[in-house]
Amino acid sequence: MVAGDAVEVLEHQIPDHSLAAIQVFFSDPWPKVRHHKRRLIQSSFVTLAAKKVKAGGIIHLATDWQNYAEQMLWVLSESSLFQNLAGEGQFMPRPDFRPLTKYERRGLKLGHKTWDLIFERLLL
Repeated sequence: MVAGDAVEVLEHQIPDHSLAAIQVFFSDPWPKVRHHKRRLIQSSFVTLAAKKVKAGGIIHLATDWQNYAEQMLWVLSESSLFQNLAGEGQFMPRPDFRPLTKYERRGLKLGHKTWDLIFERLLL
């Protein structure tokens, strides 16, 4: 367990090709358009994640903000380093093994739907 900025931890503390999975559940959606640049899941993060996840490993994302879910799907789908395990342009049904977070519970109380993405790191 490490407490710190995810990007800095990945850049400076995690060896390349050493992770079986990266899981990002309900990260800040930064809902205002002017703040979208602050969202964690951007092309640069996907490139960094691809360096850290070993071939055959996964990146698993979940959110209750539809706009952010669509952005995450687009960003990951644009990467030639990952393949969507749900199929092109598809979201994964919520897997039973994913823990129910307090943010997800709050979103469900507000009537939000949840979206999961599981992409596999391809061999190069």
